[in-house]
This record gives sequence, structure tokens and C-alpha cells, in this order.
Amino acid sequence: MASLREIKDRIGSVRSTLKITSAMKLVASAKLRKAQKAIEGMRPYENALTDILVAAQYGGISPEPPVAANPAPQSTAVPQREEGSFSEGSAAAGFVASNPVPASAGSEDGSRGKDSSSSKGKTAVVAIASNSSLCGAFNANIVRETLKTIRACEGGVEVYPIGRKMVEALRRAGYTNPTDYNDLIGHPAYEKSAALARSLSERYQRGELGRVVLVYNRFVSTSTQEPTVESYLPFDAAGWGGDSPVMPANDEGVRLANDDYLLEPDAQALVDQLLPQVMILKFHAAILDSAAAEQAARTIAMQTATDNAEDLLGELTLEYNKGRQQKITAEILDLLGGAAN
Repeated sequence: MASLREIKDRIGSVRSTLKITSAMKLVASAKLRKAQKAIEGMRPYENALTDILVAAQYGGISPEPPVAANPAPQSTAVPQREEGSFSEGSAAAGFVASNPVPASAGSEDGSRGKDSSSSKGKTAVVAIASNSSLCGAFNANIVRETLKTIRACEGGVEVYPIGRKMVEALRRAGYTNPTDYNDLIGHPAYEKSAALARSLSERYQRGELGRVVLVYNRFVSTSTQEPTVESYLPFDAAGWGGDSPVMPANDEGVRLANDDYLLEPDAQALVDQLLPQVMILKFHAAILDSAAAEQAARTIAMQTATDNAEDLLGELTLEYNKGRQQKITAEILDLLGGAAN
């Protein structure tokens, strides 16, 4: 049995640790509220834009033109857009200097030309973790998912690690990137996210990258964070529906028009304007998701550590009191024995 001095020292140590974990839990909770507000405030906007984009991509109802004095007979059939099709001269079919571009840009079959086919070029893996630890299995889970994704990629791979813990883990695995992106997760800002998103889009448009994949923790709730692997480029409207419904299809598998929207001036112009914005928004949303998931994981980890410290403190206090009682009882017995003699 440990001496009373040793038990007392352990009680003091546990109490100091308890103060630290309790303070860290409060700090993480405050940061979580801010990060949760940011991502939950963006999701309705993101889902609405994505829903409109998918509607425009698969077809929508264009507004009727003004009725002429002698109107010519017109067909009442709703024109259907071919999936993944873009007009050759549209803004979405080529890189716009201030915005990223769709993966399916180019010809009607989604190809970008002979030298920039999505089957060629490297795969860029954007892996998002945290800058610090003490957040449970948050970093370990996403690092494991990232390494699994990298090994599954065919051809060359370029890794864009965001967060010091991801940089350290990938460096040990032999993957490095000279550029530091840690500030993206340390202080999330739309301008910083947009800069990296545009850089990836430019490289994809030039054919230097054949695919871009996002690996991050999706914030579901305070107690749940899901490691997510999401294709960023090439763009797939059906796969980017998110929480928004994907356009229904008829018996022949042809996507039907969505009559919930009136597209002005037309579906193509709407796609040209919305697609670059949605792509940057998706990239920034992944970073906000990861930031909120990190603070949620840290809050839970610190709460668990605080609870364990309180339990351990109770056990040590009980053990100390029992030892002290035994010592007092032994001293009384010694006094009684001496008096009897």
C-alpha cells in the first residue's frame, strides 16, 4: 500500500490536472459554439445554391417570353439539358480568372481535351486535420482515412495537408508539401479557402491534375464527427446534391426538369454564374466542417478527462482517508497498550 505522503502527492497532481482539463473544456466549448454557428449558418445557403445548380444542370423551367401580337405556334415541351453538358463558349466551360471551374467543362461528354482528360494527370488529395492535439481520435481517424485514400489512388499523387498534425503524420509516411496551409484551419477565412480552391481549379483546367479529393471530418453533432472522402473535381452534379434532392428520372433514366424553379435568363447562364461560386463554397464548407468537428472532439475529450479525473480524485481521497484512519487507530492502540503496561 502506498504511503499517505505518496497518496497526498497524487491527489495534488490530479487536482492540478483537473483544473487544466476543466479550463480546456470551457475554452473548447466556446470555440465550438462559434464554429458550429459558422457551419450551420452556411449549410442552408450551400444546399440551396447546390439545389438550384443541380436543377439548372439537369433542366429547369425557363420563363416564358413576352407574347407577340401574332405569336407563332410553339411547342409546350420542356427542353431537357444533357447531363454534364456545357456550351463551348460558356464561362463554366473554361477557367474564369476569379473563380474555379467545373470538372465536366469542355466538350459535351465532360472531357477537357486530349492532354487534360480526367483519366490522366495526378490526383490531388486535400487532407484536413488540426493544428493541435488533445482531441481524442479526431486526428488519428482522419490520418488513417487519408492514407487509405492515397493508397487507393492510381498514378501520381499530390498531397495538400492542412493542419500540423496532418503534416507530421504524412511526413512520417513519406508525403510532403513545401507550402504551409496550416493557417487555413487555424483561422478559417473564405478568402484563404478561395485562393487554394482557385489554384487547384487552375491546375485541373491545365491538365496538371486529373482529380481532386477532399478528406475531412464532417461535423454531425457534438458527439459525432464522420471522416468523409469527397470528390471535388471532376464536378458531378448528381454526386454534389448534398442534403438537396437530386433531379428525378423517368423510366428511361432521363433526368426530368424541376418545375420548382424559373431559370432566368436561361439554365446555361445560371450554371455559368453559380458553378464557380458553389465550388469555392464547397471547399470552404469542408474546412468549416473540420474546424467545428475538431472543437467538438476536443470538448468531448476534455469532458471525459475531467470526469475521469474527478472519479480518480474520489478514489484517492477515499484511500487517503482510510490510510489516515488506520494510522490514527494504530496510534490509539499503541497508547492503550502502553497505558496497560
